[in-house]
Amino acid sequence: MNASERIAQHFHESIQAKQVALDQLRPFIEQAGMLMTDCLQREGRILSCGNGGSAGDAQHFSSELLNRFEMERPGLPAVALTTDSSTITSIANDYDFREVFARQIRALALPGDVVLAISTSGGSDNVIRAIEAAHDRGAHVVALSGRDGGPMALKLAGDDVEIRVPHEVTARIQEVHLLVIHCLCDLIDRQLFGG
Repeated sequence: MNASERIAQHFHESIQAKQVALDQLRPFIEQAGMLMTDCLQREGRILSCGNGGSAGDAQHFSSELLNRFEMERPGLPAVALTTDSSTITSIANDYDFREVFARQIRALALPGDVVLAISTSGGSDNVIRAIEAAHDRGAHVVALSGRDGGPMALKLAGDDVEIRVPHEVTARIQEVHLLVIHCLCDLIDRQLFGG
């Protein structure tokens, strides 16, 4: 397979992954959007976390809320727990890397807040502990996962929402996660500000 064919293959696989995900994920995306909107209407905030590419997605989501997505509007309260290198490294050094998000959530989350927990495999220990900390603080969880949901899926409570991408390939899961994030931002904006 030459380079051109390989590129086309990636595009086709991404399109197919999104088509399969559309029918399966639509109700969960809508449910998550409503949960986040309700949180923000009650003057709560959304805390997001993940590792690697999922850390980038957590930051992307937070920046879309804090600044703006596609319409002019006031900033919305969101915090990416992946951005403060001093906090992350001090927690990892003094305690354990598995605690880098959970300790922040225990300090920052209030009852009714939402934690956006992102893990393509559902197996990230620090994201799993973030979910546990969210529940300890009375916060809700929206989980973006893939594959079979991993151990993360088993930690979710009845009022949490899991958006599990039905795919095995990390790149395809991340591509759908980004689309889901944009859908959530759009739902939040339209529910809060119309248009």
